[in-house]
Amino acid sequence: MVMAAGLGTRLRPLTDILPKPLVPVGDRTALAEVVARVTAVGAPRIVVNAHHRASQVRAAALAEFPGVAISEEHDLLGTAGGLARAARDLGAGDVLVWNVDCLGDWDLDRIVADHVALGGDATLLVQPRARGQGTVGLDSAGKVVRLRGDRTADEATGAHSLGVFVIGASLRARLPPVGCLVADVLIPAMARGANLRAIQHLGSFFDIGTPRSYLEANLAWLERHGPDGHWIGPGAKVPRGLAMDRVIVGSGASVHGPGPIERCIVWPGATAVGPLRGAIVAQSEPLTVA
Repeated sequence: MVMAAGLGTRLRPLTDILPKPLVPVGDRTALAEVVARVTAVGAPRIVVNAHHRASQVRAAALAEFPGVAISEEHDLLGTAGGLARAARDLGAGDVLVWNVDCLGDWDLDRIVADHVALGGDATLLVQPRARGQGTVGLDSAGKVVRLRGDRTADEATGAHSLGVFVIGASLRARLPPVGCLVADVLIPAMARGANLRAIQHLGSFFDIGTPRSYLEANLAWLERHGPDGHWIGPGAKVPRGLAMDRVIVGSGASVHGPGPIERCIVWPGATAVGPLRGAIVAQSEPLTVA
């Protein structure tokens, strides 16, 4: 289940142009990255929920991944409600849930295998933090004993939730029609003594929900895919000899001016005018974030 129905308010004004699932990260959209990763591990069913600019999300998803199901929400149902609404398309059993604005180099096969091995009612992917820090607290056996401000026992270490969960069938049966997966499902389950487990992820993680973190996620992608310090998409127009450092120029985009262009993302079809530093160019006016 790919959670892609949010309004993207923290990412405005970018989400006034595109819904958050369709913002480009490197050479593809965030949604395409997540669905491709899930497809690669052989998920038998994939559901994407949509609300804000839902028709755009539907068209983009089905154009690249015709086998996915789209669960369109006319009213926002929250993460728990969205998962409940998609029950028929998902089928029975445990479900991997991935928030589309959370990107990282985690191993999906390992997450699912560890969930089965741990035998939890739900499993959360987390990054370790000091005791008392982060949104999650764990006891010495790795069981979740704190979520947000709610605690059921003393914790041995803190952690931060990365927006990836495996929700077991027992908790799926308790999903409300509208509500939050953490506040309305996992916290009450923890209070009842349910077996909530955590898997620690030590690699990269980006929450692309703000312009600054979105820029950083793109620059991290560039480190892996731009050996010359920049990446230029098909059909983009960049003057010969223009000084560029850590720049992504999307397909069909144009760059003008004397430069330099540094730490920038130019969206597909957009026009950037240098000099420019630490900016996202989604149309013609740059959004400077760093």
